[in-house]
Amino acid sequence: MTAPKIIRTLAELRTEIARWKAAGETIGVVPTMGALHQGHLSLVRAAKEGCDRVIVTIFINPKQFNNPEDYENYPRTEEDDARKLTPLAVDVVYVPDGTQIYPDGFATTVSVDGITDGLCGAHRPGHFDGVATVVTKLFTQSQADRAYFGEKDYQQLQVVTRLARDLDLGVEVIGCPTIREEDGLAMSSRNLHLSDRARTWAPELNRAMEEMAEGLRGGGDMATLRAEAIARIERAGFTEVEYLDLRAADTLELMGSLDRPARLLAAAWLAGVRLIDNIAVN
Repeated sequence: MTAPKIIRTLAELRTEIARWKAAGETIGVVPTMGALHQGHLSLVRAAKEGCDRVIVTIFINPKQFNNPEDYENYPRTEEDDARKLTPLAVDVVYVPDGTQIYPDGFATTVSVDGITDGLCGAHRPGHFDGVATVVTKLFTQSQADRAYFGEKDYQQLQVVTRLARDLDLGVEVIGCPTIREEDGLAMSSRNLHLSDRARTWAPELNRAMEEMAEGLRGGGDMATLRAEAIARIERAGFTEVEYLDLRAADTLELMGSLDRPARLLAAAWLAGVRLIDNIAVN
């Protein structure tokens, strides 16, 4: 198997894209920040099935970190990422340096209102402005026909879907199911920071959410179920539950009862690592 072609400049990427476009081929892009796991690889497989050409981007975006230490500590595993992508035969791995995305004098920010107000947006100021800006850049640089994102970052998926539609970017955003470990923990690059002991506690977040969702489907009281779920999460060793909300699946409007398709979304801290998860509640 041949290792994927790694491209580091926009000029070289555009040369490849021009050739593909001239041949009438469709392009899929999978934006990532590296530290690839099976969740990312599932997106790549979906892109391979739906497109003639596939670009995987690896760029650790400084604009979406509101904590500089978090940015510095984010895993950087380019060599290992390339090894994982080799069997999937992607066409290009685009690994731009900062100047390819944010050249000197860069002064533009893309913001999406409303849908970014709560959940992670309330706890990570500026995060979704950073996401929206870099995704807009990657969509325009890759000239992709389709872009693939995981449902694990559900609020991010809604933000990206909205900006692509609002700005007429010509890219179809496709959400793909969350990939989980055998014990139910949602796969995430941040899981690498969990100690062995914390890793054994981490699945309790999803278990508490599933129990709460089952109660909601059965007509249980939202406030009671939420309090019980938070108590269970905290007993498992989590030090802070930032949010545990029932939100409308399409608009992320806060819901007090289950009266339409919804998502139960949570963020909580375990041993210094922030974990997020969400599940459908219909």
